[in-house]
Amino acid sequence: MITGGTGSFGYQILKELSNYKPKSIVIFSRDEDKQNTMKQELREQKISKITKFVIGDVRDYDSLYTVCKNIDIVFHAAALKQVPTVELYPFEAVKTNILGSHNVVKASIARGVKHVVAVSTDKAVKPVNAMGMTKALQEKIFRSDQYEKNNTIFCSVRYGNVLGSRGSVIPLWDKKIENGQPLPVTHSEMTRFLLTLHDAIQLVFYAVKNAKGGEIFVKKAPSAKIVDLAKAYAELVTKKKNYPIEYVGIRPGEKIHELLISEEEMRFAIEKKDHYIIKKEEYEFDKNSAKKKIRFNEYSSGAVKFMSIEELKDIMKHLSWVV
Repeated sequence: MITGGTGSFGYQILKELSNYKPKSIVIFSRDEDKQNTMKQELREQKISKITKFVIGDVRDYDSLYTVCKNIDIVFHAAALKQVPTVELYPFEAVKTNILGSHNVVKASIARGVKHVVAVSTDKAVKPVNAMGMTKALQEKIFRSDQYEKNNTIFCSVRYGNVLGSRGSVIPLWDKKIENGQPLPVTHSEMTRFLLTLHDAIQLVFYAVKNAKGGEIFVKKAPSAKIVDLAKAYAELVTKKKNYPIEYVGIRPGEKIHELLISEEEMRFAIEKKDHYIIKKEEYEFDKNSAKKKIRFNEYSSGAVKFMSIEELKDIMKHLSWVV
């Protein structure tokens, strides 16, 4: 089952789940119109025969309890995630991102779901905005000790900006280019971790395969200056260099750089070839730790090698939404 399954994440995971030949897939979301659109777009695809659409809201425990019957895996993607909107209506995000996540946990345990993976964000690390704060608490809920004495394995995945997703800046830039207007960029030094939808889905699948309970899975990701991303995209679409850029200022709740792992979390992180796995913190006092000099660097979008404009163009030209 995919909560919030009518977004970009839901479309992509449906596409990639077909390779695993599941018996059935449930799309659980509250927007009837988006569900209908998705049904129409999937009509000619094989996956449509095993896909069921259920109207419901993660804020409603009863509807989750009903739909979780006979479900093996839950991908929890339902969330309010637009930073400016959540700054204006923070308690709405509390009801969806925190209380809704708690409902997902309770219903999954009650119905004997085997695995539950929550989709989180880099904004949950040392959060400065309401959206990040609610996502940080969502992660805590999925790591809580009170859920350990059951057979359901809970974990989270955390990643940065997804190129071309509904919440990304690309659709806005498309409109600006269509109207011959400059591309808005908040700040010349702003950086973000970037990955494709395919990378995001593969991280989720990796988490299902490797979770023992309570971990946060992070994929190593490239970073780029947003202004370079804008230049690269404009060159691809318009076939011209030096497309005008307009600096519009940092929005409320935004950071210049984002973190995927904090300094404190690095103490509990295991590094793999392409991933970090952040284990649950051990709260027992360790006398030996007081004698050790701990040097852990945070994983920041401002402290890794930036992708060049040419590298960004090379990635984006292989994505279906680039004209």
